[in-house]
Amino acid sequence: MKFMGPIILVENLELSRNFYEKILKQEVIYDFGVNVSFEGGLAIHLRTHFEETHKMTGSRKILYGSNNVELNFETEELDNIYNELKQLKVEFIHEIQEAPWGQRGITFYDHDKHIISIGEAMEGVVNRLYKQGLSVDEVVIKTAMPKEFVEQAIKYALD
Repeated sequence: MKFMGPIILVENLELSRNFYEKILKQEVIYDFGVNVSFEGGLAIHLRTHFEETHKMTGSRKILYGSNNVELNFETEELDNIYNELKQLKVEFIHEIQEAPWGQRGITFYDHDKHIISIGEAMEGVVNRLYKQGLSVDEVVIKTAMPKEFVEQAIKYALD
């Protein structure tokens, strides 16, 4: 069996496609009119079509904002994306903050109250900490990343 990725239900397919494609830089693979698949496995599906297809009536209502699933992204452009999201006036759960392992990130709701988290790519975290003066071993301890990963990320950045 192969996991194909999450499908989130949305109220406005065009608005959501634009948000995930333009703001979160997800590349569309397929657009079937009622659902859109992005590279990487994420898909969005029009709620009304989903309910009709799956015969969801009565007590089987779609619940937005249930805060029980998070879509997680990494980027090397956290500050730029954060500024775009501020201009869009998204509802932040938290603005940029640094996690104990050194990764900076933001968490917010999309238009349909799905939780989205965006963090720095861990290669970037490793390099930022190394440039701040931490040794390779200190970066390994701080990030909990394998030493081989840390050394490779630093070597790649120096080339």
